[in-house]
Amino acid sequence: MNSNQIKSNNTQTLSQTKRSIEPALKIIPLGGLHEIGKNTCVFEYQDDIILIDGGLAFPSDGMHGVNVVMPDTSYLQANLNRFRGMIVTHGHEDHIGGISHHLKKFNIPVIYGPPLAISMLKGKMEEAGVADRTTTQTIEPRQVVKLGQHFSLEFIRNTHSIGDSFSLALTTPVGVVFFTGDFKFDHLPPDNKHADIERMAFYGEKGVLCLLSDSTNSEVKGFVPSEISVFPNLDRIISEAKGRVMLTTFASSTHRVAMVIQLAMKHGRKIGLMGRSMLNVVGKCRELGYIKCPDDLFFPIKSIRDLPDRETLLLMTGSQGEVMAALSRIGRDEHPHVKLKTTDTVIFSSSPIPGNTISVVHSIDRLIKLGANVIYGKEHGIHVSGHGCRDDQRLMLALIKPKFFVPVHGEYRMQVLHGKTAESMGVDPNNILILDNGDTIELRADSMIQGDPVKSGIEMLDNTRTCVVDARALKERQQLADDGIVTVLAPISTDGNMVAPPRVSLRGVVISADPRKMSMWTEREINWVLENRWKQLSRQTSPNSFEVDWIGVQREIENGLTRRMRRELQVEPLILCLAQPAPSGTRAYKPQIVNEQNHHPKNKHYPNVNNQNINRNQNNYKNNPSARNTNQVKNNQSVKDSVKTPVAKTEEAPAGRTRRRRSAVSN
Repeated sequence: MNSNQIKSNNTQTLSQTKRSIEPALKIIPLGGLHEIGKNTCVFEYQDDIILIDGGLAFPSDGMHGVNVVMPDTSYLQANLNRFRGMIVTHGHEDHIGGISHHLKKFNIPVIYGPPLAISMLKGKMEEAGVADRTTTQTIEPRQVVKLGQHFSLEFIRNTHSIGDSFSLALTTPVGVVFFTGDFKFDHLPPDNKHADIERMAFYGEKGVLCLLSDSTNSEVKGFVPSEISVFPNLDRIISEAKGRVMLTTFASSTHRVAMVIQLAMKHGRKIGLMGRSMLNVVGKCRELGYIKCPDDLFFPIKSIRDLPDRETLLLMTGSQGEVMAALSRIGRDEHPHVKLKTTDTVIFSSSPIPGNTISVVHSIDRLIKLGANVIYGKEHGIHVSGHGCRDDQRLMLALIKPKFFVPVHGEYRMQVLHGKTAESMGVDPNNILILDNGDTIELRADSMIQGDPVKSGIEMLDNTRTCVVDARALKERQQLADDGIVTVLAPISTDGNMVAPPRVSLRGVVISADPRKMSMWTEREINWVLENRWKQLSRQTSPNSFEVDWIGVQREIENGLTRRMRRELQVEPLILCLAQPAPSGTRAYKPQIVNEQNHHPKNKHYPNVNNQNINRNQNNYKNNPSARNTNQVKNNQSVKDSVKTPVAKTEEAPAGRTRRRRSAVSN
């Protein structure tokens, strides 16, 4: 190796050492990647950590009894001593819906956000009883906020389906990071508040190290239509409606809600608001002056029968087929005040969130079956997205001109396509990272690498939004839905004998097994546990007293019965065994010999099977005298076992996978 090569290698080593010592800006998404919803992102530099957004997501299929899903914030909780505060970009549930839940676990020093988002957030915090665990500050466009020693953030107005939506320019020691939040370029916004393209271009010229950009509509070509394009189509449908109009949309789509209120006034219709979120959002928007209308425009739902149908418009929740939403209850004919009529016109001014399509379709079907005129779908032009399409994303890339690019807020394919769009706009493909929740970016002035991941995952809340549904409970609910439940009442004495036949109950289990066979299997599993596990599960404390691990006994019986049903019947119901303790010395139950004709068609009773084996083996002894003693012992033991249980004894290992279930002791 020559001197030039040595010098080059030394220089490279010094450069790598310097880079490893130089502090990095860490960006850690905890939610919002490879999915739609629960957008939550951590920014970290040395002793300062800030959080951008804290959203929720809707449950996917199979999450039985789960109402909302939150990101796991364990990493943030482990570093609260460095946590300086939080930013919210706008007021949608997938960006602020999880904050009240987080506040039950840890305090947030301060939350900055636009007026509408902060107003909506305050209502949620007061309802959850956590308003005293943080302070809130409203911001204005182009306002700069400093958090900690290393973060300076400027709020830059963008356009979205909700008012007061912002992108963020974060100035850090390693450079500027631009965080778009949810955005589109709407050149005719209903509130006449345009995206601050000038300020975006300013940062692009100044130099942006990294861009994190909304990927939701990266599969759709062109620009997303303006929100105002919906107005004439809704105007026409409402004007042609012969009876009542029922319109459902996202309550937080404030531009759409304001538009519907304006059309109701135009066509002389009074408005009934249905759904708690709709009532809350309209109230907040009116307080802030974003929606202007007279008080007498609204009427209480309980007085709907007092109004002529042609003068009625119901603005409600339920656009996603939510079970308890107002429109869903009307479709099931369960609403106490509103009954559907054949003259009603129902308008779905929304599109299904990924994962909600089936629920929405079922809701539409029910309404059509009841005779309503249901208007839905793209062809009617009654909904546009709040997320920019491919050309909106190109425009953002052209304005910001980032060195590094990270597509966020979207499912995996959306992120990948957004990355390809960035590549087509001149971003080096080596400078594009596709991340998942929990992944870490380490940003320096001249590099972006993927660091060590942090703990990430989900927290599931039930319908009360107060109780966490853990993975065990969710798995048991899935088992109940798929294969039903088997309950076993097992009377067992404290000295290890079955004292009565077990009682077996099947609920929701679709099998072809004979009930007698089911009882036989249960007896066998109980006997196996008593003969092979009892010594490990009990301890004699005095001549007539035993200490028994009843939870362990129940679990062993559950494991064995689960294994047998999986093997014999290809089903895996939830098994719940309840041990019924009996005093030591209680007379043992002697199982009856079960007719096994169906299970073993050639042999009626196990004693006969064993006797035949003995006779067959005795004939073989003449030819093999050396094996006579050993085989005789085995066969005698087999006869002994056949008296205890109706099934020939075979040693079985315990279940390969211990299934932890709820267990209880019945006294």
